Amino acid sequence: MANKIEIPFNKPPFTGKEKKYILQSITSGHVSGDGKFTKKCSDWFVEYLKCKKALLTPSCTHALEMCAILLDLKEGDEVIMPSYTFVSTANAFALQGAKIIFVDIRPDTMNIDETKIEAAITKRTKAIVTVHYAGVSCKMDEIMKLAEKYNLKVVEDAAQGIMSKYKGKPLGTIGHLGAFSFHETKNVTSAGEGGLLIVNDQKYSDRAEIIREKGTNRSQFFRGMVDKYSWVDIGSSYLMNDVSAAYLWGQLKDLDRIQNNRLRCWELYFQGLIELEQKGFLSLPVIPEDCTNNAHMFYIKVKDLNTRTQLITHLKKNRILSVFHYVPLHSSQAGRKFGRMSGEDVYTTMESERLIRLPLFYGLTSSELNKITDSIYEFFEGLIN
Repeated sequence: MANKIEIPFNKPPFTGKEKKYILQSITSGHVSGDGKFTKKCSDWFVEYLKCKKALLTPSCTHALEMCAILLDLKEGDEVIMPSYTFVSTANAFALQGAKIIFVDIRPDTMNIDETKIEAAITKRTKAIVTVHYAGVSCKMDEIMKLAEKYNLKVVEDAAQGIMSKYKGKPLGTIGHLGAFSFHETKNVTSAGEGGLLIVNDQKYSDRAEIIREKGTNRSQFFRGMVDKYSWVDIGSSYLMNDVSAAYLWGQLKDLDRIQNNRLRCWELYFQGLIELEQKGFLSLPVIPEDCTNNAHMFYIKVKDLNTRTQLITHLKKNRILSVFHYVPLHSSQAGRKFGRMSGEDVYTTMESERLIRLPLFYGLTSSELNKITDSIYEFFEGLIN
């Protein structure tokens, strides 16, 4: 086929170590949740993140749903978040009856505009949800000050944020609660789907365990803290199976290797395309001085929606798959039903329509990356001529 894709947008990371640990899990006799590899991964994250508790979940969506339950949201409560995010960010809180209040984004990082949050706060506001787009942190100092001023909770949607920091602190550990994703498009995966709930406020620690174990105190029972376990709260089955945890453990053991490869690719993109930015054809990602870059994604922003559509088509003709990202939630059918925009949409829609995500995955070769950048140059040269 003439247009068969040669360079996909994503390939799930796989280093080879995963097979060894998956086999150990399968033959251990314990493949359900909270097995040997679940504990290894959880301990690794507690040590690395310095958080109160780290609980593996079937997805980041589930981790966010647990956050919403832990916050005891009621019908009519309001939760502030950016409109430019994945639907799970909003769904988790809408499921608990909360009204979603969308706020405009910053055009430089695509993160929530911290200067517009205060105007969105009302007497019904219970929480602020930050989304660290592309693994680049929101302005967390300002946001945490607002939360303290108005007695609000902060949930960090750090789905894209593993190994990224803000002023030296790992993302997901600055707010009261946080969530990571191990979906196959992320830097590390637990065999396609998976997530992590990060508990930073001690008062949520015990209840988070209970909610994750279907509302029972089963975890306390296995630690010998109670004689028998029973139903003590609401909850659901929010446990990752141990085979998936074994896959994740294999990736954590190779995390430096994975990250070095991604960071190298990110830097090659940046240096390869900087001339086009200097000529005004596109904009490259911005990494503020107080943030680190985990190379979760590489995106460019072009002039407008029409240019984006043409470039995506051009790349596809060259057998390269690039994609656009979120359609702003406030403009969606469900977004209008379960939420509203606070203030004007100055940048959210405009910037989202300019953005293109380029292929970035563990194992992307220099020759593949050069083909992508050459194709982008070819496109803009065609516009000039």
